[in-house]
Amino acid sequence: MLNKVLLIGNLGKDPDIRTSESGVSRANFTLATNENYKDRNGDWQKSTEWHDVVLWRGLADRSKTLRKGMLVYIEGKLTHRKWVDKEGKEHYSAEVTVDMLKILEKRESSNPHDPTTQPGDVKDNLPGTQGFSSHVDEDDLPF
Repeated sequence: MLNKVLLIGNLGKDPDIRTSESGVSRANFTLATNENYKDRNGDWQKSTEWHDVVLWRGLADRSKTLRKGMLVYIEGKLTHRKWVDKEGKEHYSAEVTVDMLKILEKRESSNPHDPTTQPGDVKDNLPGTQGFSSHVDEDDLPF
């Protein structure tokens, strides 16, 4: 059996980092992934999916460097939680629990074609993702 999630997207907000009473760090943020497609009329449309992301322990501590808008690659698993609020109503959520995090670019270098981009602005690259941007045409993706 396999439960594996791979996402490349932009942080929707700065991580919310908390430490439990037992000293375990947990970070939460949302991640936006985009899909471009042509509708029936041949017009390009953009669809954004939002993912709730959770990092634990060392990864949560490392997430202090992350900021809203940064492009990241994450690997993890899909987890589901159920809880009951103060009024007794049941709630459910689906989250990606992260095992690996790679920063693909800093927020200030979101345009890889910007002449002011400095060498080293893209950090922790994955093979084949040099200069990857959320603005890349879907037909240009290597996978």
